[in-house]
Formats: sequence, structure tokens, C-alpha cells
Amino acid sequence: MSILEGSSILITGGTGSFGKAFVTRLLNDINPRRVVIYSRDELKQYECRQMFNDDPRLRWFLGDIRDLPRLNRAMRGVDYVVHAAAYKQVDTAEYNPYEFVKTNVIGSQNVIEASMDAGVKRVVALSTDKASSPINLYGATKLTADKLFISGNHYAAAYGTRFSVVRYGNVMGSRGSVIPFFRRLAESGDSLPITDFRMTRFFITLPQAVEFVVGSFELMQGGELFVPRIPSMKIVDLAQAVAPGAKMHEIGLRPGEKLHEEMISAEEGRRTLRISDHRFVLQPDLATWGYVPPEHGTPVPEGFHYTSDKNDQWYSGEEMMKILATEV
Repeated sequence: MSILEGSSILITGGTGSFGKAFVTRLLNDINPRRVVIYSRDELKQYECRQMFNDDPRLRWFLGDIRDLPRLNRAMRGVDYVVHAAAYKQVDTAEYNPYEFVKTNVIGSQNVIEASMDAGVKRVVALSTDKASSPINLYGATKLTADKLFISGNHYAAAYGTRFSVVRYGNVMGSRGSVIPFFRRLAESGDSLPITDFRMTRFFITLPQAVEFVVGSFELMQGGELFVPRIPSMKIVDLAQAVAPGAKMHEIGLRPGEKLHEEMISAEEGRRTLRISDHRFVLQPDLATWGYVPPEHGTPVPEGFHYTSDKNDQWYSGEEMMKILATEV
């Protein structure tokens, strides 16, 4: 039985790819008492209401995470929160930096404060591999948000609210994913643009991301940053899995783009435990709220550095083709 069963759950950015998949999992398998979808776009909310056949367990709140009073209203009676709302496009962030700060940083702090004031029990914030050793504005805002959520446990100790973070790689088939983009180009017979033929990335499916978040609610004490062990893939191999035989051409790295992604830096590795075949946990540097390291955690080797090019798990072209045919 999940701790989420029979509870009231709020999802910021709930009409996005993750939000819809998470809500589907909740309604079909976990049976919460109430699920609050908090997002800005009324059209997407209307489309989601149709998608879920106006399920009576769903509540629809139009609002922006920049709006603290609206968040306070939406949080009333909520037990658990998934914070998925964010601006995410790397190149857009470089041109509109303060807009990303207002949503990804200030908006995240609003979620923290509203959760505490409403007596929420547990909050899981979604992060990204780009928050590890960030070189772009988007990654920097997400790293800041990660720090806010972990440190939020210090002054939430008197409230009983606990905060943790989940950091994972590229979600296959999500909005903004390269996979639909490659598919569209392949249908028209166009050559596929690859920023660099050496590029690698971590990949996770939407169902895997949802299960990882559900499991994080079960495991968390507050203060953990959870990272899944997931496979990497070369972007050129991904392109050929999506469109076998398609032509490809290099266009060069875009502003703020890495050749390889990272989910755990060498510095973070010093406080990282492996707690299963599928999960790492980065422990908090300082924990004044009574955090206890997991008994079944194993320290990673000295100098551990989790990057997409040095991964010990890789998708083959055949494996990716099977996933694309069945899940994406």
C-alpha cells in the first residue's frame, strides 16, 4: 500500500508530460482521495479534463507558482506535493534569464513556504541532470532550486514538512524531447541535425520517472537528492533508432549545451550512497532536522563521478527501437 493512497496530492505544472503520466498512475493504481492540478494554461487544463473524463477526484487550479497567495489557497488540505513546474528550454533561458529566475527560483521558494504554511507532509521537487555542475542559466536556476528545497528542511523542522529532490536525465517522448523532433524530420526525408556526433545523454522513460518519484515519497526522510541509475546513449545512435538509415549532419553545440551530461559530480560523490540497483541518494551536507543515513546504503567508490559518457549502462539501438515502439 502506498502512503499516497487516500491522500490529497498537489502537482505544480500538472498538465505537462510528467504531470499527466503521474496523475494517470495515481488514478489507476493508487486511488488518492483528491488530486490538485496546479498550472497556468487553461487550454491544457481543459484538454486534461477531457483526457481524464472529468474524474471527480481531480481539482483544477489555474495559477502561477510566482503567485504565493494563490499557492497558499491551492495547498489547503494537501498532504503531498510534487513540484514539476519550471521553465526548461536551455537556449530560451540564455535570452530570458530573469524570467527563469522568477519561475524556477522564486517560484520554488513560494512552493516551499506555501507547503509549510499548509501543513503538507512531504514534498518532492523534480530536478534535472543540467543542475549538476551547471554551465547554463537553466541549470543554474535548477541547482539553486535544489538547494532551496534541501535547505528548506532546516526551517521546516518545526512544521513537520519534509522536502526532497529527484534528479534525472532526458525523458523520452516528453514535450521538448528530441525524439518527436527526429520523427518529424524523418517523415519528410530531411537530414537529422546533430549538435556533435560525440554527444551522449542519460535517458529515462516517463513510466520509469513516475515510478521513481512514487518510490521517493516512500523512502524520503527529507533532505535527500535521489538519482536513478539509468542508461546512456549516443545521440547519433538514438537518431538511427528513431529513423534507421536517415542522413545526419553536425551543427555544433548550442549556447549553454554540454557535450556529455552529469547527474552526480565528483564533489557530490563524497556524500553519495547507492541504496539499490536502481537508485543513488545524495545526503545533505548539514542536517539539523534529525536526518539518519539509510541503513542499507553503500558509499560509492572514491572519486565517483556519474556522467553520461562514463556510464556502466548503455542502450543499444535495438533496445531503444523496442522502447520507441512500445512506450514513446
